[in-house]
Amino acid sequence: MNGAHSLVHTLLKSGVDTCFANPGTSEMHFVAALDQIPGMRCVLGLQENVVTGMADGYYRLAGKPACTLLHCGPGLANGLGNLHNARRARSGIVNIVGDQATYHRPFDAQLTADTEGWARPVSAWVRTCASSADVGRDAAVAVQAARTSPGQIATLVLPSDTSWDEGGVVAEPLPVPTPASVDPSLIRNAARVLREKKNVLILVGGLALREGAQALAWRIAQATGAKLLAEMSNARVPRGRGRPQLERVPYVTDLAIKTLAQYEHLILVNSKAPVGFFAYPGKPSRHYAPDAQVHVLTRYDQDAEAALAALADELGAPQVAIADPGPRPEPARGAPTPEGLARTIAALMPENAIISDESVSYGRGFFAETHAAPPHDWLQLTGGAIGDGMPVATGAAIGSGGQRRVINIQADGSAMYTVQSLWTQAREKLPVTTIILSNRKYQILIGEYAGVGANPGPTAMNMLDLGNPDLDWVKIAQGMGVEAAQATTLEACGDLLSQSVSRDGPFLIELVI
Repeated sequence: MNGAHSLVHTLLKSGVDTCFANPGTSEMHFVAALDQIPGMRCVLGLQENVVTGMADGYYRLAGKPACTLLHCGPGLANGLGNLHNARRARSGIVNIVGDQATYHRPFDAQLTADTEGWARPVSAWVRTCASSADVGRDAAVAVQAARTSPGQIATLVLPSDTSWDEGGVVAEPLPVPTPASVDPSLIRNAARVLREKKNVLILVGGLALREGAQALAWRIAQATGAKLLAEMSNARVPRGRGRPQLERVPYVTDLAIKTLAQYEHLILVNSKAPVGFFAYPGKPSRHYAPDAQVHVLTRYDQDAEAALAALADELGAPQVAIADPGPRPEPARGAPTPEGLARTIAALMPENAIISDESVSYGRGFFAETHAAPPHDWLQLTGGAIGDGMPVATGAAIGSGGQRRVINIQADGSAMYTVQSLWTQAREKLPVTTIILSNRKYQILIGEYAGVGANPGPTAMNMLDLGNPDLDWVKIAQGMGVEAAQATTLEACGDLLSQSVSRDGPFLIELVI
């Protein structure tokens, strides 16, 4: 048995059964092993940032890691943007990165690189295999690291000779570490603050946003009069009817500062105290009140649901019904607006839909308009590296077993970073509806230009413009095998959305805004 065969057998034994791949020469023996050993679903991405983004979206829905297959250091480098986002989402991923044969590295061939050095900023665990006998053992440790709560990125560098040499040994799965225990004194402190203090904010993020934990946080807030908010950017938020009408900390600095100014105490549940996405001249980096006291209930790696259950018991918080959000919205009509698009999506999304949201500036108010939608999951851009909406949608469709419709609300500029995702959606016949917000400009950057106090002239505005020539999204999608149509009104968008969610396979709507 060679090292590549031991790698595939070990991954499968450890519960990794999906591989998102963009392979090269150094990985050919691994590719051959994937072909010869049944059980691994292999999904091809046409660019590495699509591959890593798909692995992120997969984990958010499946709750278990996939592996990626990347070609040498430059292939890993191409995927770093969405690995950064995945690290911020706390997604578990096992990267398998090919490398020069151990004896070939001293010759400094063209693809020789500091692969470990590039991997470390986005990985919690990095190792380079030394021999074929080590591959299975190292792979088992990589999976264990990826599955460590709340989810981590593990990168295994695989020199080509460790893959093709005989002597591979299949390793047994390693135990998954249990989440770090909750400190009882922190539970008692949070209960004291909630009983005795006014103007208290419970800020939830990470696994504290899963349905059970979210309901407990809502129950505690209702019992104590505290306010409940989610972090600004979140990997996965169960939303819609039957779930709390949860809002987020705003992105815009002035609005965030105004929203948080009233709170004298912040209780953090798998979250961090809010800071600005960027620094701006003359504005504070911390968005909460300078004299506010910050109390940690749980870190990201701790069991938020257990801590919230213990806190609810400590407070004697009674069971409460989730407030009725009112009737489901009707599809909007007329010219596209953010509020109208949000209501249209809320009106027409199927039950248990998945929203992959990279609407950036256009979609900041979508939450308020979609509380009365059917139950669904909302996935957000977590790390700020644009180009994750399309691959996350693709990976989420696979991670949900292809049984749930994914609606990707996608800005046009960021879509061009990972547009190759459409090809994978077509090849895999995935139930993804992409709504391209086609304003033909980097609208987010126009807003940021104003935010830093600059006065853009024609040269600057030309760098923020996507026209001349205009992107033809219908032709782009069709060229990758995805059916597509353009809409200039919300009625037309709603009609196309309804048609797309009632059929199999992907569809793209270019909404001109």
